[in-house]
Amino acid sequence: MTGVEIALTAAAVVAGVLLLLCAIALFMIFPALRRHPDRKLFRGKCIAHRGLHGVNAGADGGPVPENSLKAFELAAAGGFPIETDVHLTADGKAVVFHDDDLERMCGVRGRPEDHTLEELRSMRLGGTDETVPSLEEVLAAVGGRVPLLIEFKCLDLKTCDALCESASKLLDAYGGPYAIQSFFPFVPRWYKKNRPAVMRGQLSSGFYRESFIRKLAGAMMYDFLARPDFVAYDCANCGNVFFRLCGKLGAMKLGWTFRDSGTFKSRKKYFDGYIFEGKETVQ
Repeated sequence: MTGVEIALTAAAVVAGVLLLLCAIALFMIFPALRRHPDRKLFRGKCIAHRGLHGVNAGADGGPVPENSLKAFELAAAGGFPIETDVHLTADGKAVVFHDDDLERMCGVRGRPEDHTLEELRSMRLGGTDETVPSLEEVLAAVGGRVPLLIEFKCLDLKTCDALCESASKLLDAYGGPYAIQSFFPFVPRWYKKNRPAVMRGQLSSGFYRESFIRKLAGAMMYDFLARPDFVAYDCANCGNVFFRLCGKLGAMKLGWTFRDSGTFKSRKKYFDGYIFEGKETVQ
């Protein structure tokens, strides 16, 4: 072979490898082919992050803690869809709480998974009279008035399956609209397999300074596990090329968490729905 032929062959091999890598990446990123009818529940909507909460959020100007029944009541009364979080208790119940540790909100060390539901319900949120609610209590309080966007918090695959089983039993009997999401891709995968009719989403962020495994998550490379109907992405990373590609491929895009009006106005154009804190952010 001549030098030119060798160069052309090498270029063809490189091009072939690049095309193969692009095909693999597209296969991994691709969301669900369906356009779930429940997308309309969140499209163009401002979604209250952990309910309407804050230092002066109460009708009397008092504090309202996140993920409390009062925060959910305020959001539902205002017509805002609600984003919330669920953990699995030590006795296998679904409980509504955000952090992986209880210290910030309850002043107690340890995980929600280390305590029973009754123990958690006896704890106070943020020094108020509000207690840690169960998912069952939250569903009863909201009563289908507004859509729920429920994030599943898992420690591992075993916890994931148990939490999905526990929560889905309550949600199966719930008459109101809801969708599920998680950073842990095996949650939407569980729903894809066991509750395919439920709209499912993949949470993510840029993860630029974290491990390679987390960077792959930021690039939506685990979508192949569940083929999510939507992606919920950190609004600070709205320029991420993989997130935007996922949207081009058909996924609905939710942005989290808008905390000031300037960020909301400048970045809302990248998203189809907006998870926010503070009514002043979206007014």
